[in-house]
Amino acid sequence: MSESKQNLIRGGQLTVNEMQCFDVNNEQALLIPPDDAVWMVTFDTWVAHRLLLEGRQFPVAVFIPSDADFDDAISTQLHALCQADIALIAIDFPNYTDGRGYSLAQLLRNVYQWHGELRAVGDVMIDTVYYLARCGFDSFLIKPGHDAQLALDALHTFSDTYQKSYRQPIKTNTPNH
Repeated sequence: MSESKQNLIRGGQLTVNEMQCFDVNNEQALLIPPDDAVWMVTFDTWVAHRLLLEGRQFPVAVFIPSDADFDDAISTQLHALCQADIALIAIDFPNYTDGRGYSLAQLLRNVYQWHGELRAVGDVMIDTVYYLARCGFDSFLIKPGHDAQLALDALHTFSDTYQKSYRQPIKTNTPNH
């Protein structure tokens, strides 16, 4: 049986991830990707080429590694990012035990006031999506080999929470299992 290509949870639905990471080293010496709807650039690329990336017909997505160190200079750039016209912010989880992405999501939502799509990528597994949603993520690229439908169902793991100040997971039309 072939694995489903619908491994992205977005808007409470399963869909296909069409986003492509732009690699400056592999894209024929281009500094920025073509103005198409499918490109994601690194935070460093966005900072370096911000003026070229603004005002595009198709805004880029921005990828932030979980080990990003946000000193005062970077903090200013992160604030600018959260005010910019971008498609989404993706935070990498290099492995499921790395909790830095959770903290970064809280910073983006609560300190930098990011209101757009916040996507968890990398080692995103079924048991983590509920907690990722509670920290501010609203889309999840499920790790290959994991059942995305089970991950979607996991958004309804708990009906009540103790930390009312945290975001509530996405509501979907899928019945609770």
